[in-house]
Amino acid sequence: MKHDLPIKQGITIAENELEITTSRSGGAGGQHVNKTNSRVTIRWNVPTTTALTDEQKERVLQKLHNSLTTEGDLIIHHSSSRSQQQNRQQAIEQLMRTLAYALHVPKKRTATNISKAKKQARLATKAKRGELKKLRSKKYQDE
Repeated sequence: MKHDLPIKQGITIAENELEITTSRSGGAGGQHVNKTNSRVTIRWNVPTTTALTDEQKERVLQKLHNSLTTEGDLIIHHSSSRSQQQNRQQAIEQLMRTLAYALHVPKKRTATNISKAKKQARLATKAKRGELKKLRSKKYQDE
């Protein structure tokens, strides 16, 4: 309960559902990179989680289908810092942002109609503009 991950609006992922592993970071860094496990990987299985309802699971699976493995695992890697603790914190924050995005329910769009006056004003402006262009043509300048 101490290290549970609050996502949003009462949704909390239990610590035992997250699989956090460390490994050696790649890239530049010299000797430090070669001997410390500073890269953090978080693995969370969406279909087996108890933190989400079935509807929420379906929404996450749909929105994140490109980021999930075939088993439904969401994997996040972070290795931007030399510190394992900073990478762990940043990976957790990235997981929270990703899930908040996936759980977002967009507002229902309500269709609206253009008022009659607005429609007439738009058509009048178009007619005026067309008349102006017609007056610029050579046919009318010769007369």
